[in-house]
Amino acid sequence: MTPERLAEVAAAVAHDASAASLRPVFPDLHFTECSEDDVSPRYKPALSLADYDLYLISGASGHCLELTNALNSATGILIAAKVDDE
Repeated sequence: MTPERLAEVAAAVAHDASAASLRPVFPDLHFTECSEDDVSPRYKPALSLADYDLYLISGASGHCLELTNALNSATGILIAAKVDDE
């Protein structure tokens, strides 16, 4: 993953954040979705948008996925919907 590729993904997420719509556009990346309160606070978003935080995933080619803070080892994106506190 490069910063430029992350920016491309972020632009696509801003348009349509569903993993199903992103997979055909970025077939080399793994996408998954959750709520921001499902993500451990030890991980920081790679990029924060108005309604979503984007986290990096590694291990998409293996058996287990895990969050990572390392851009160079990321193989996918976790799209975490921000929770409205109201």
